[in-house]
Amino acid sequence: MKTLASELVARAASTPEHVAVIDQLGTHTVATVVDAAQAIAAALARHSESAPTVVIQADNTWHTLASAVAVGLRGGLVAVLSPHATAAEFDLAVEDIAPDVVIATDDVLDHWGAADGRFTHRLDADTSRTILATTDVGDIRRWADGSAIAMTSGSTGRPKCVVQSENAIRYAAQCTIDAVGLRPGDAIGAFVPLSSVAAFCFGMYLPAYLGGAMICIDRWTPSAALAALREQSVAWTMLVPTMALQLSIADGAESPLTSLRAMTVGGGPMNVRALRQAEETLGTTFLRVFGMSECLGHTTPSPTDPPDLRLGRDGKPFPGTVVRAVDAGGASLPSGQIGDAQVRGPSLFVGYARNGRPVPPELTADGFLPTGDLVEIGTDGYITVMGRQKQIIIRGGRNIDINEVESAIANIPGVVQVCVVPVPDDMLGERAAALVVAGDAEMTLASVTAQLDRSGFPKFKWPEYVFAVEDLPQNRVGKLSRPDAIALAGRLAAQSV
Repeated sequence: MKTLASELVARAASTPEHVAVIDQLGTHTVATVVDAAQAIAAALARHSESAPTVVIQADNTWHTLASAVAVGLRGGLVAVLSPHATAAEFDLAVEDIAPDVVIATDDVLDHWGAADGRFTHRLDADTSRTILATTDVGDIRRWADGSAIAMTSGSTGRPKCVVQSENAIRYAAQCTIDAVGLRPGDAIGAFVPLSSVAAFCFGMYLPAYLGGAMICIDRWTPSAALAALREQSVAWTMLVPTMALQLSIADGAESPLTSLRAMTVGGGPMNVRALRQAEETLGTTFLRVFGMSECLGHTTPSPTDPPDLRLGRDGKPFPGTVVRAVDAGGASLPSGQIGDAQVRGPSLFVGYARNGRPVPPELTADGFLPTGDLVEIGTDGYITVMGRQKQIIIRGGRNIDINEVESAIANIPGVVQVCVVPVPDDMLGERAAALVVAGDAEMTLASVTAQLDRSGFPKFKWPEYVFAVEDLPQNRVGKLSRPDAIALAGRLAAQSV
């Protein structure tokens, strides 16, 4: 964060009244942000001359930016953590990151269980955030040029702390600026919680780097987001599909978002028909992308691409990034064949934090990261993500591809979103259940299977439960939470017996 911090200090000197953040607390200038950052940085310097590793409360307010800039001014590493993280999650973060400092409000520190004696020094910085520190500050070189850490859910069930360098974050931000055609001073919507890797990069770092205002809302609601987009003339934002689709069915959605140059959508299952309908309703342009915390936002289409390309596929790799499909033996597949996705590029992460150090990723011999996704590379260079490698339901010994079933149901008229999950069954092991968001359209097991029958979809892959729901379960960053979806489907299935 050192580079961004120095840029903001220079900007505060030249254009102090330039707006940096608009949030529920008000409008905050670059000078306000830098003054707060310098106060925190001075407190850190009085405690230790060494560059610290700092966990900060990452809410969608100007305080998150000020805290991150303060760490950058000290040449340290910033780890963002949700104020809603549990005490157990905080303990995991402390175990993996071994932070020297924690910055948060008193109530959040209590919620995390951080004020239990592990951080013995309370630093005075005359800010609304409390600063707790350990006696000794570790060597910042342990992070091997890592500058930022955020937690992400892992396939093992244990959250992972992803370590990214500032160079990787700047690269991903600049590629997005270039692809969308953003201009200095453009307002950027930061509606996804800033505790995620992607939101930290594209919601907070990008607007500060661009010299535009970061536009935040207190908590996610479609109506609040629509109001902020219109009132603050937001030029671009990035949302997960659930949020984008919720916007399109909210009251007032039919009034075009005239200032919005584009809306990037990624991080979850997407359906061409639903996306097309949503962007037509909102009067904007969607850009369907592919990325991951470990290799930030590494593909995007162009706003000038035709809708079928922007909405039906997942973009082209950023300049300098390579995405390939390989077979089970690791050999590259030709265009048009589906294989395991691997990626290599400038936004590749440093590693996962473990015991206060980054554990480098397991790469192929030629430097590619296996993503765990299935992908098809077109002859035109555009990619199509076909889903995760291991998303299957095993019913009576037969494998059912969840991605395939979701795609078939998503094509049924009226379906806005769908999530297919397994439900335990004593006889067959698992059965397939579909959670369906359909607005006013009636969705029952009979109506869904009748449509699947008419489309020729194989009967052994049909769901055996269909539940209409208002919204799919989401995690704190707005992505689909499959564990919660599985739990919900299990409860609904039990009630239906």
